[in-house]
Amino acid sequence: MPKRSPDHAVHARKRHAPPIPARPAPDEPAPLLGGLTPAQFMKRYWQKKPLLIRQAIPDIEAPLTRDELFALAGNDDVESRLITHLRRRWALEHGPFSPDELPSPKTRQWTLLVQGADLHDDRARALLERFRFAPDARLDDLMISYASDGGGVGPHFDSYDVFLLQVHGKRRWRIGAQRDLSLEEGLPLKILANFEPEEEWLLEPGDMLYLPPHIAHDGVAEGECMTCSIGFRSPSTSELTSQFLYWLAERGSEKALEKNAPTLYRDPDQPAVAHPAQLPPALVSRVGDVLAKVRWSEADVSSFVGSWLSEPKSNVVFDAPGRPLDETRFAAQAAKNGVALDRRTILLYDARSYYLNGEQYLLRESRKWLPAFADNRSMDGKRFVTLSHDSSMTALLHEWYCAGWIRVGVLA
Repeated sequence: MPKRSPDHAVHARKRHAPPIPARPAPDEPAPLLGGLTPAQFMKRYWQKKPLLIRQAIPDIEAPLTRDELFALAGNDDVESRLITHLRRRWALEHGPFSPDELPSPKTRQWTLLVQGADLHDDRARALLERFRFAPDARLDDLMISYASDGGGVGPHFDSYDVFLLQVHGKRRWRIGAQRDLSLEEGLPLKILANFEPEEEWLLEPGDMLYLPPHIAHDGVAEGECMTCSIGFRSPSTSELTSQFLYWLAERGSEKALEKNAPTLYRDPDQPAVAHPAQLPPALVSRVGDVLAKVRWSEADVSSFVGSWLSEPKSNVVFDAPGRPLDETRFAAQAAKNGVALDRRTILLYDARSYYLNGEQYLLRESRKWLPAFADNRSMDGKRFVTLSHDSSMTALLHEWYCAGWIRVGVLA
């Protein structure tokens, strides 16, 4: 790999995670949103129209240095892509990438995309925390895009909401609310065939652009730059339907059928046939009758949504402590330093249950502390001491700690 300039702002400077700012109340003006309250932003812009915010995060630094990002792209459990546009030809490669597989930063028109950086680095996770004015059930991940001069991924559109936060260098964005979303054929990327930009801005470090789904956009680096993309989950109707039906079947389809419905297909009146390959109309009709009797409740839907949306990504592996503390020592350390959810842990809840990394549990009376813990993703030592008279809480958190789902010490 070529040597990195030691005086470069995005050079390999090891930094610790910055303190996480207090999450603004829905009606509290937020500098991140240009002075809008989260409630105003969600009402006026969310899923409706773009918003450019100058200096959303003043004096921001890239959560990972360039060399750290390149090293992360070399990990087997990290989703990364290399996109080049040399001699007007688009090319796409999937990682992992060894150091000598990445072009030199001096080479123009290439981009490295590293998905889910928040799963692998506390600084990236701390940046993602700023966007929790939207529900965790919708928040997806933080992707870091490194680009050399002229680098980009071409004019395209996303099917989800996204915040594009400039964290190093400059990137010029052109956007348009066009209806023609047809793509160029024969390319490895989904690039719009007839991009018609309507607005254009140059974003510098700290500037941010919010785009709702299906707004066409094209970002091109002016010099070396890094952009953080905060994306949100937007499952399609077909995905929701197929996943829910699979969820019902996995938990025993008989539970979803009306009482007294037969559990096995029966056709005592089926006659002998002369055309055995032909589907019997009576069979199709009876299967239709069975499917029509499938029922589910609001509680079933809530259980499915909570379990499915709290399921970690397929590349997530939790690391149990090498030498775990026993419950007594764990409680002593938690009372002193607090506890925090691991950056990869997803904890959601509703009125009846909580959902931890894809599993549903009843929200019992003794677990009134859990919603606040899920909202804050941490509990300081003082709060832990106050609640530790309930031995079941200490035992439960110790179990989570042994599984690698929480850590002793509040994320700072």
